[in-house]
Amino acid sequence: MAPLQLQRQRWETPDGDFVDVDRLPGAPGTPILIVLHGLEGSSRSRYVLSLLAAAEREGWRGIGVNFRSCSGEPNRLLRSYHGGETSDLTWIVQQVIAENPGSPIFLAGASLGANVVLKYLGEQGEALPSPVRAAVAISTPFDLALSAHTLEQGFSRIYMRGIVRGLKAKAKTKLLMFPGFVDERKLDAVKTLTQFDDLVTAPVHGFKDADDYWSHSSSIRFLPGIRRPALLISAKDDPFFPGKSLPVAEAAANPFLTAEFTAHGGHVGFLTGSWPGRARSWTEGRTIQFLKKHV
Repeated sequence: MAPLQLQRQRWETPDGDFVDVDRLPGAPGTPILIVLHGLEGSSRSRYVLSLLAAAEREGWRGIGVNFRSCSGEPNRLLRSYHGGETSDLTWIVQQVIAENPGSPIFLAGASLGANVVLKYLGEQGEALPSPVRAAVAISTPFDLALSAHTLEQGFSRIYMRGIVRGLKAKAKTKLLMFPGFVDERKLDAVKTLTQFDDLVTAPVHGFKDADDYWSHSSSIRFLPGIRRPALLISAKDDPFFPGKSLPVAEAAANPFLTAEFTAHGGHVGFLTGSWPGRARSWTEGRTIQFLKKHV
């Protein structure tokens, strides 16, 4: 596959901060796919690039969004990003619509980005801007508390340790910019995602504690309010979220939701074809197939 010709842009946000995006150019008027990455990922994560490449093959344009602090440079403010932070996505969608009147807009998110996409759709409900036609959510941690606790058990702890290391490193950088915002000794002692969310994520973003953050930010609460077609792709063997807790009933109760909960696929995996030489991502094709129906 030829490298994508992405254009890095810095968008200045209304609060004096910035969001870095990677834009996939194309013909005016063609659909635009906005892709959100997962926890401690970026617009250059493999699954984001794969979705943008699939969009390019359709002749669509694309935007790979970096959450604040995820583009390789710390953001300016103390606040960063989290699983329920939808104000940036709201603003980004507004910017894209203003620049591209009449163009269909699609949303896709993976992991934490999927939670943000679904929460945004549910919050907006009937008020969602009409150019936003449909969305796909891949490997969503629908209940953030349950996801955090799942990551702290068994084999999943391997994934959690890497994530926590990255989050702590960013918090240390923020300490240089905002001395005293967190007790450095307590930060050094953090071992789990629960501890980090309780010490840093929650208070920095206006929540009482980790439980309060998770409760207000989990997308499962917002599924009933979604009023655009949305495809939910998750695997029952996802190490980030237990298969027995996937929102089967909630999806069935909302006609705008299509749930495809597979037996296997892991976390943002879903490989198909022969292994190892010809394996490819199934989610790319399924995402485009679903979104094309709503152009």
